[in-house]
Formats: sequence, C-alpha cells, structure tokens
Amino acid sequence: MSKAPRPGKAAPRRRAESTPEPPPPGGDGVLSALARVAIDDGLLGQEIAQRRLAQALGSGRPHHAWIVSGPMGVGKCTLAVRFAALLVDPESTPECLRSFAPLRGSRSAELLRQGTHPDVHLIRKELAATSADRELRDRKQLNIPIGLLREQMIGGSSGDGHVHESRVSHSSVLGAGKVFIIDEAELLDTDGQNALLKTLEEPPPHTTIILVASHEDRLLPTIRSRCQRVPCGPLDPGSMQAWVDRRLDPATPALDWVVGFAGGSPGLALEAIEHGLHAWNEQLQAIVTDLERGVVGPAMAEAMCELVSAFAERVVKANPDASKDAANRKALGLLMAVLGRIVQERLHAASTSGSADRVDALAACVDALIDAERSVSSNVNQKLVLANLVAQCAPLLSLRGG
Repeated sequence: MSKAPRPGKAAPRRRAESTPEPPPPGGDGVLSALARVAIDDGLLGQEIAQRRLAQALGSGRPHHAWIVSGPMGVGKCTLAVRFAALLVDPESTPECLRSFAPLRGSRSAELLRQGTHPDVHLIRKELAATSADRELRDRKQLNIPIGLLREQMIGGSSGDGHVHESRVSHSSVLGAGKVFIIDEAELLDTDGQNALLKTLEEPPPHTTIILVASHEDRLLPTIRSRCQRVPCGPLDPGSMQAWVDRRLDPATPALDWVVGFAGGSPGLALEAIEHGLHAWNEQLQAIVTDLERGVVGPAMAEAMCELVSAFAERVVKANPDASKDAANRKALGLLMAVLGRIVQERLHAASTSGSADRVDALAACVDALIDAERSVSSNVNQKLVLANLVAQCAPLLSLRGG
C-alpha cells in the first residue's frame, strides 16, 4: 500500500482567487480544467464517495489502487483529481486529508491548475493522437491499447520497437507521492489490463493508481479484486440545480429539456448544449411518432445516420487530431440516449394510464436500445445497427400493435 502524503507543519497562505489563466504550452489542458474545478470549485454531490476517500486519507494508509465508477458525466474524473491533489501535495495538512479539501495556495495546487504537475498523470485514449509511435497515432482511438499504457505508464517495448521508461517506477518529484489516473479504464484492451495487473500486485512505493470507469464490469475480475471501489451516482436534484445555477446561462435554449435529459449528469447536460441535442430530440420525436402510426421506411435509419455523421464531421473539423471513428461512436451513444429518453417518457405515460400491453411493448423497445448500444461498442456497422433498431421497434411502437 502507498503511504499518505506527508503533511506540512503549517498551511500556506491562500492566494486571492482570480480568473485562472490558460495552461502553459506543453501542459495537459484536460488535467488543468479538471484540477481547477476539483481544487477551486469543489464537487457538487458525491458526498458518500468523498467521505469514503476522506476516511482512507485520514487513516494514514490509503490503498494504492482504486476504481471510481458510475454513469458518464457525474464527476468521477474530477473526484479522482481532487483525491490526487491531496495525495501529491507535501503541504497537505491532516485537516485537509480528513475534510477532503485540497489546499488552494500551494505550489502543488498551482502545478495541477497549469496541467504540468510532475506527479499526476492522466491517461486518456486521446493521447494516442500525439504519441511518438506512428502506429498509435494512426489508431481509431476506440480503446486504450497496451502500447499507449507502456508509453504513458508501465514502460516496455511498443509497437514501433521503441523501449519506454517505466514512469510508474520513477520517484515522486515533489516527494509526497505520485498518482496515475486512467480515464475510461474499461477501454483498456485485454493485454493492457493484464500488463497493468502486475503493477497493481506490486505497486512502486508512494504510488496510487485510480481507474475511472463508466462500465466497471468490463474490467477483468482480477483487476477489480485488487482495487478499492468508490461508486458514484447521478447528482441529486438539489446538487444538479446548484450546478445549473453555477454553470449555465438561464437563457440557454431548451434548458428544461437539457436538465431533464441529463438526469443528474452535468457532463451529459454540457454535451446536450454543445451539440444541440434538443434539435435531435425534435427530429427523433417525429420518427418515433411515425413509427407509432405504423409508418416505416428506410429514410428513418438514414436520417439518424446523417445526424451521427454530421456530428463526427464537426468534431474532426474542430480538432484535426480527433478520431472520426471515436466521434461516430460517441454520436451513436448520444443518439441512443436521446431515443432512450423519448421511449422512457412514453413508458411513464403508459404506466400512469394503466396500459399493461403498451408498457410491455415499450419495455421491449428499451431492451432493443440496450442491444443497439452493445452493438455499437462491438464496432457493428452503424447503418446496420440503426436499421435493425427501427425494424425491431416498429411493431412494438405501432399504436395498432400496442
């Protein structure tokens, strides 16, 4: 097990809060953004998860490996960065650890805000785009290959024959410890998970590994058994409203729909706003209404494919390093989420009206959506997935059949 950070004798003076500067060139912009929220704003919700980690820190001997799991966009990675901020700061006091409140004015906190902290490493599938390994750069960014894990963490020979140093074995630069956060850890391929297993079994001193996962069940049982688990859930209504009041403009178009669609996930709310998912909702509502009337045609699946393709094109245009395949998969996931909300609304109405047959039919549509999501994660052709979804749901949604 890794040891808790060595607390300093006195807390440093707090600096006056100001608008944060962008991270310096070479800094990790994603880590920087997460750190500014984790350190300066704090987390909304996830009180149980925060208490669990605070208790571990307060014990003086927190476990060396953790899984932070839960739905997309509920603050899992922000929670992991807040935990890391406490673990790697040599000025953290016992009260900081017990209250799960990182210092804001320390050198360590400033390095995290800049995205340049030498002892905090955030590993994401998108790092493949800037890898020194051409084979990794050319990948579709649909998973976290073992080559990227070797390059960013465990060391060893990569696909191009280059031998990487084991970053996980390096000593802590600031002296309090080092943390490796693997975002979307369920995307680690089987080889990568098996390679990581050795590090989990024999961790270097003063090293903490945090696996952030939306689908913990996709991690190997041997990985899960060696980690302490911290589940996160959707934000409660009060915390979600506090987040809306803090982060969103009241004039945001379709704000009520956005908040309802998000279902306690600030991240999903931001996705809905950024990508105009309310417009998707209107188009998909029309398709579902036609299916209820018994109107079925190939244009339905084609219209959904166009939404997905346009989304992917916008993402790649905005970021040339982005993977179009990954953007397609993300778009399909969001499209399924919008469809899921539409079906759930109808399911709730059918339950309220006492229409048992209608409830059964709509529940079967929910199952079809779940199967479609699984097909998406298995790289089945998107046109086939959507065409099959329409074919499955058409007789279920039809008013004549319901």
